[in-house]
Amino acid sequence: MHFVVCAKQIPDPETPPSAFRVNEQTNEVIPAQGIAPVLSQFDAIAAEAALRLKEAGSDVKITVVSLGKESAAAAIKQVLAMGADEGLLLDDDAFQGSDWNGTVKILSAAIQKLGNVDAVFCGRQAADWDMGQTGVGIAETLGWPASIIAKDVKLDGDKLVVQRVLPDGFQTVKTPLPSVVTVSNELGEPRYPKLAQIMQAAKKTVTKWSAADLGIDASSVGAAGARLKLERLFIPQSGGNVIIIEGETPQEQAQNLVKALQADKVL
Repeated sequence: MHFVVCAKQIPDPETPPSAFRVNEQTNEVIPAQGIAPVLSQFDAIAAEAALRLKEAGSDVKITVVSLGKESAAAAIKQVLAMGADEGLLLDDDAFQGSDWNGTVKILSAAIQKLGNVDAVFCGRQAADWDMGQTGVGIAETLGWPASIIAKDVKLDGDKLVVQRVLPDGFQTVKTPLPSVVTVSNELGEPRYPKLAQIMQAAKKTVTKWSAADLGIDASSVGAAGARLKLERLFIPQSGGNVIIIEGETPQEQAQNLVKALQADKVL
């Protein structure tokens, strides 16, 4: 079997607020100096789900695919260190500025070009924009069934048995292959590669494909083909006024609080 894990590189969520900057003219996050971007946590968990199936005795090859600039190869190498077999970087200037629709189009084209893919594993959402559209978008584009927000995934012959997280409990579904699964944090913590695995992954070659390799019209992806328009990206200003409610007793403080709320027309 052949599994694909979609991996996205994002700004480190542990970046101190004081180091976080936004270019409001270009609506872009300015990379924090000295803080390297990281693999999205949910995508690491998706990789963990695929690797558990491989370790359960299934004859599986795992290809990790990332859409991004050259630096995104680091995210691919992390999943390779976890145990994936091959890495593929989708890197082209035409891809820059893609919204979720462009991202889905590019990833779907790569999956089709790889051929004979049995399942695609994505994080339930990216840990930067939190849209959660990529997995279901790939399934819709490829015409495959999708099981979203999974906490457990198992193979049963030529089908996937997926336990999904619902607002009021869990649901177990069985879907035929090929299929798409978006994996949630309820699956558990992803494994941390050992030093030897990290060194081995560093030596692996990551294949690169461009828009031309995928047969994609450059005007249909990237900023040129974006359907979602980002009006403004900014750091909100925080602050507030504090009023101390005086009073000799709790009853008097309560009365003064009510008067203050009435004066502000809250009550």
